Amino acid sequence: MKFSIGAVAAALLSLAGSASSFTAQSTPSRPSFGLSSTATPTEYTFDLTPLENPSEQPGPLPKATTDPLLVRAARGEKVERTPVWMMRQAGRHIAEYRAMVKKWPTFRERSEIPEVAVEVSLQPWRNYGTDGCILFSDILTPLPGMGVDFDITEKIGPVVTPMRTWEAVNKMHLIDPFKTCPFVDTALRALREEVDDQTTVLGFVGCPYTLATYLVEGQTSKEYLEIKKMAFKEPALLHAMLKNLAESIGEYACFQVEAGAQIIQIFDSWAGHLSPRDYDEFAAPYQKMVLDILKERHPEVPTVIYIKHSGALIERMARTGVDVVSLDWTVDMAEGRKRVNDAREATGLSVPGGVQGNLDPGVLMGDFDTIKERTEEILKKAGPTGHVMNLGHGIEAATPEENAKFFVETVRNYKHE
Repeated sequence: MKFSIGAVAAALLSLAGSASSFTAQSTPSRPSFGLSSTATPTEYTFDLTPLENPSEQPGPLPKATTDPLLVRAARGEKVERTPVWMMRQAGRHIAEYRAMVKKWPTFRERSEIPEVAVEVSLQPWRNYGTDGCILFSDILTPLPGMGVDFDITEKIGPVVTPMRTWEAVNKMHLIDPFKTCPFVDTALRALREEVDDQTTVLGFVGCPYTLATYLVEGQTSKEYLEIKKMAFKEPALLHAMLKNLAESIGEYACFQVEAGAQIIQIFDSWAGHLSPRDYDEFAAPYQKMVLDILKERHPEVPTVIYIKHSGALIERMARTGVDVVSLDWTVDMAEGRKRVNDAREATGLSVPGGVQGNLDPGVLMGDFDTIKERTEEILKKAGPTGHVMNLGHGIEAATPEENAKFFVETVRNYKHE
């Protein structure tokens, strides 16, 4: 199943600079997304033809003859320019997305109805020309496939019935993604067909420790006291939960690759709240379990790791063997690169290692001159190879779309000396 966006691209060009209406029109063979010429300005309407369900356990997509820019950069190959995308690039800062919320009010609708998830995923790629198109989803999406239900509310965020007993942990089971997440397969295959050959489709997963924080706390937390209480009072219980999660997340990552994802980014967002000793016990081993499962079956697929507030953990992140360490904005790019390479060399891994990032998302609230100066500073420090330009965290919901576009254009136009 393939989506056509040619009509959208042409319409956006003709209506650039003005408020536009958005509609979806159908063709005999596939959904087609385009701008309506009859709807009133600023009115967005949607008529998304459902995608076909994938066949049972379909095989991997055929490889392209030439890998896209972002994949080559993540492997450390010499590239013609630095690739760019943005964490959380699909979502709240885009007007088209906010209009879609009115028709599909819950996050799970927007991420689990394949044709909706595909449209949301395509919006930043279509509007800004990013080199990566990441699946619009959530790190909690695979949980029901492990026997753990969840919800995402607009005000609170993820909500899970807290799991703090052996009985609850023993009810978890290994995921069968084809049965519980078929919409992810459908969406990734559609994205691979929709984007051009030089655009990378990214999948992602949450790491076991970060997922465990939601399972134990029940929702987002500021102090993470419940999971720390479990770690210090019943470490065996937490380890059992983490092992269950790692096995299923490894399977889920492979499932995404086999559906078309060309890079997998792993997020251990809340591991930055751990001390180095506790990180080594409760986070790093399970990150590596996920990576090992993926690399055993798909060694050619580059992997990226991101942890918020990870300045003290860079060496530990690099030692997992991940291909690319995504640096947050609190780390100097040149220093971060050196620390990644030193850690890889000390561990016996090949150097140099890749890095991603790391513009402060707040810079995109500034003027164009500031965005250009700060972006080019990072590009210069990172150098021409082994770097994927990104933000140091997800893009803020209040970011002006024109600033996001200017950031991407700045990177695409930059020439390394």
